[in-house]
Amino acid sequence: MGTLLKGGIVVELEPACVERVDLRIEGERIVARGPDLQAASDDEVITLSGKLVFPGLVSAHQRLSASLGRGMPRPKLQGYEELLEKVRWRYEDALDLDAVQVAATAGGLEALQCGTTTLFDLHSSPKAIQGSLLRVGRGLHEVGMRGVLAYAVTDRRGALGREEGLEETVAFTRKARGRLRGQVGAAPLFTVSKEALEGLAEAVKSTSAGLHVPLAEDPLDEKLSVERYGSSPVMRLVDGGMLSPQALLAHVGHLSWPELAQLLPTGAWLAHTPRSNMEAEVGYAPALKFGHRATLGADSVSADMFAEAQAAWLRSRDAGQPIDVLRYLANGQRLASQTFGTQVGLMREGAVADLLLMDYQPATPLTAENLAWHVVFGLGSRHVESVMVDGVWRIWARRPLSVNPSVVAEQAREAAAAVWARMGEK
Repeated sequence: MGTLLKGGIVVELEPACVERVDLRIEGERIVARGPDLQAASDDEVITLSGKLVFPGLVSAHQRLSASLGRGMPRPKLQGYEELLEKVRWRYEDALDLDAVQVAATAGGLEALQCGTTTLFDLHSSPKAIQGSLLRVGRGLHEVGMRGVLAYAVTDRRGALGREEGLEETVAFTRKARGRLRGQVGAAPLFTVSKEALEGLAEAVKSTSAGLHVPLAEDPLDEKLSVERYGSSPVMRLVDGGMLSPQALLAHVGHLSWPELAQLLPTGAWLAHTPRSNMEAEVGYAPALKFGHRATLGADSVSADMFAEAQAAWLRSRDAGQPIDVLRYLANGQRLASQTFGTQVGLMREGAVADLLLMDYQPATPLTAENLAWHVVFGLGSRHVESVMVDGVWRIWARRPLSVNPSVVAEQAREAAAAVWARMGEK
């Protein structure tokens, strides 16, 4: 039995394609594409009447655990260092395993509702490390998302915490299957010692997985890295042999051109996070200089990649360096394809069926030539009607099919209150 989507306008991002065509799906894959496909006797036929069939979007850098932090009380802050010490790290220290799973379920559900079907999550819960990635995976499994998970290894809580983090990120990477994969994660490099970096290099080698690390979110990253370890974050990664086409570097906001010139030939992916950067007041990352493997991540804000793409394009245009927003979105799908070893993002035969049905009625013609303008100024998560991941409908007619959103929200509110209370006890 298959699913036949008839009469939809099928969209691909790069090269841009907008075509009225039918799709047939069997199992987890698209098996046929054509202008007038005929249904088999046992096919489920869905008549779309001109609705968009859009590829599922990807957040290349996400912090699902932050889902419980939205709106929490926070002190007045004087710069990035206080943001870390008084907010982010206190919050992470207050997470327990139950909160980790609830946050992943709530954040994953929100992502799906926004049309994001794959997340690359960098997790940190220093007082609840062992089993934390399994809990994140369970949360994403509940809602039916595709996820790539890593634990952010750091020396912030000493050698024991460092070794537990390494063990967690390596163990999960080795056993992850299906819609879940693992990466080797690291915290900002000014919190990562020489011993930790050596451990990360060994983990990357032994798992054949890429490194996922925030880099140069703020100038403090370089300043403290040089003071503590005698070298800049970029040089530490280069000297440690950590950069490759499997590596994923987030933020990348405060690097000199010579440092970027060292990064780009390695083929590493660079995840631009404009909404998070603006919220943290860390300055604008020059995304136009990020090369041909630049993509987008939402970091600690909602995984609404339509909103992220719009913010990225508008901010880049305001800076006088407008980016190719379709390429940035498509590169997220290419990154997912590389990680899962299968084609994600193409609406073609053989690709996995991660797709959105969108009720978008444009007031102007929609073509391949002007698709980027519709993405930036028209399309949004409000148009997402149904979501399929791996050939299975996870949201239908704006209703999640595997979880009760009211229950998820209530559990998240209870967990958030407990986390906030623990923060206040410190």
